[in-house]
Amino acid sequence: MQFNEIWQDIVSNINQFDFWGIVAFVSGILAVIYLIKESIWTWPLGIIYTLISVVVFYQSRLYGDLLLHIFYLVLNGYGWYYWSKGGAKAEGNIQVTHSTIRSMVVTIGITVLGVIVFAEMLIAIPTVFEGADPPALPYWDSTTSVLSVAGMWLTTRKKIDNWYYWFVVDILATGIYFYKGLYFYSALYLVYIGMAVAGYLAWKKSMKSSAP
Repeated sequence: MQFNEIWQDIVSNINQFDFWGIVAFVSGILAVIYLIKESIWTWPLGIIYTLISVVVFYQSRLYGDLLLHIFYLVLNGYGWYYWSKGGAKAEGNIQVTHSTIRSMVVTIGITVLGVIVFAEMLIAIPTVFEGADPPALPYWDSTTSVLSVAGMWLTTRKKIDNWYYWFVVDILATGIYFYKGLYFYSALYLVYIGMAVAGYLAWKKSMKSSAP
């Protein structure tokens, strides 16, 4: 694959954006920027992005992604509520913290189990839905999906560990989309890798400044 062909694919995807595609793209980028800044605006922007994605996946009959984004929608709503209220004791100002060792182990264990279960569900799709094409890279797709859910949950609780998950997701997604020939999305997630690093450094600085 020549660089010129890759660039043409990226430009072609941009040219195909309709109004809602542009809104989704901009809201998705802004949601990450505001997340890095620990701004509560990350949640309403995330909800806008997720709502548009739900409609797109429904129209495209991508029901696995549809269900996943409905779950994201719920977590965005929860994150907005939790950050607004500040939890039970924080009185509207949640500090960035590390997960405990126990909670990290539990999260990793549930994530690994989730990857296996979701991958097997994807593999079973052609059996359940007659005529459906077999999934491409089911375990890789499952890994990025479940890691994203785990990362989203940690984000709602303002745990700095969330950036570890997003960093891995962004690296895997960059490679997966490139392998599938979806060069625009591969380039987008390449940008997200840098944003994940910036987010981690910003949250680490915030955590140190708020330490007693």
